Amino acid sequence: MDDPRRLTPRIDTLLGDERLAEASRRLGRALVRDVVRRVVSRVRTGVVSPQDAVPAVLAELPAAPTSLRPVINATGVIVHTNLGRSPLSEAALAALRLAAGPTDVEFDLASGRRAPRGAAPLATLLEAVPGAEAVHVVNNNAAALALVAAALAPGREIVVSRGELIEIGDGFRLPELLESAGARLREVGTTNRTHLSDYERVIGPETALVLKIHPSNFVVSGFTASVPVAALKTLDVPVVYDIGSGLLAPEPLLPSEPDVATALREGADLVTASGDKLLGGPQAGLLFGRSDPVRRVKRHPLARAMRVDKLTLAALEATVRGPMPPVVSFLRAHLADLDRRASVLAEALRAKGVDVVVVASEAAVGGGGAPGVTIPSVALSLPEVFAERLRHGSPAVVGRIAGDRCLVDLRTVPPSDDEPLEGAVMTAATTQ
Repeated sequence: MDDPRRLTPRIDTLLGDERLAEASRRLGRALVRDVVRRVVSRVRTGVVSPQDAVPAVLAELPAAPTSLRPVINATGVIVHTNLGRSPLSEAALAALRLAAGPTDVEFDLASGRRAPRGAAPLATLLEAVPGAEAVHVVNNNAAALALVAAALAPGREIVVSRGELIEIGDGFRLPELLESAGARLREVGTTNRTHLSDYERVIGPETALVLKIHPSNFVVSGFTASVPVAALKTLDVPVVYDIGSGLLAPEPLLPSEPDVATALREGADLVTASGDKLLGGPQAGLLFGRSDPVRRVKRHPLARAMRVDKLTLAALEATVRGPMPPVVSFLRAHLADLDRRASVLAEALRAKGVDVVVVASEAAVGGGGAPGVTIPSVALSLPEVFAERLRHGSPAVVGRIAGDRCLVDLRTVPPSDDEPLEGAVMTAATTQ
C-alpha cells in the first residue's frame, strides 16, 4: 500500500489556494504560512487527511492578526484586570473605528490651523464633571500620580497617611512611584488611625501638597480613623485625592466608593482616577481639578511622555457621551433577569445531557474598586472539569471554581453572549 504521507500537499501549493490567498491578504502571508506549516505537519502524521488540509488551516486561522484571544468573562468579577478590565461599549468601538484613520484630533478644520489636542473629548469630560475647572488625560492612573508628583512636588514633601500607602498591581508600590518622580514622602498617622492633628504637626515650608489615596484594593476595619477631604482642606495646602476607580459621580449601588464630583465639591484641588474601571472606558489616567494645578501638570515635560493617543481620546469621549457602558450594565443588572437567563441556558443544556444547575452566586466589582462589597448574582454550576475545557474553547470562557464545581457567573456575561456561551459549554461537554 502506498504511504499516505506521499500525498502531503506542498506548503506553496496550499498557500496558492484562493481561499488561503484571501486569508493572506487579510491576515498577512507570514501568519497564514505558519498555520499551514502546522497543518502540513499534522497531515504527515496522519492526524489530518490531505484533502482536509485547507479546511483545517481555515479553521485554525484567527479572526485578526493578533495573539490576543477574545474571552467571555464568567468570573463574576466585573472589572477583571487580568482580562483587560472594562469591556468597551459599542459606542466606544464605533468611535475607535472612526478615529483609526486621519482625524482632526489636533487640527481646526474651520481655520485650517493646528488646534489644542483632543479639545472636544476633554470638553466632554468637563461637561460630565461641572465642578472641575480643567481636565487632563494621561495613559493610566499611576502615570497621573507620577506626573502630579513631578510637576507639583519636585524635591518637596508630599504628606500622606501611612494607612493609604498602597501596593498596586504587579508589585508596584505608590511610595516608590512618587519618590521616583522626585518627591519626598512624609508619612503621618498609623496603619489603622490617622487624625487631622497628625497632618497639622508636619505641615511646613517643605510641604508641596497633601495626598489622600482611597485604599481601593483592601479594607481596614475595626478601630480605624481617617481624615476626609473637607477637613484636609483646612490645612491651607493643596489637596490631591486619588480616588482610583473612576466614578465621575456617585453610584447609588456603591455608596462608599468615592467619585470625582463629590471630591471636588468637598475641596480637593486635584482628583486622579482610572478610565478603565467603573467609568467603563479605555485605559487612561484622568486628572480633574482647579485650573492652576492642571495647567502645571499639562506643561510639565513628562506630560508629553504620558500623552494618550487619538484612539483613547475617542473611546473616552464615546464612553462618557454614549449609552451605558457594559461595566455599568453589569453592575446594575437585575437579579431576576440573571435568574431568567440562567434558567433558559440550563434548560437547553440539560436537554442535551449536560450536568448543570442554577445556583446563587456572589459577584464583585474588581479592579481595586469597592473592596469587600459583594453583589448578589446567579451562576450556572457545572462539573469542575469544565473550567479547563471552557478556557481552551472558542470562544474561551473563564469561570471560577467553587468547591468541586465550575461556576459560570452571568452578571459579567452580556445577554448577547448567551448563545455563544451555550455553544462553548456544549463543546466542552463533548471534549475528552
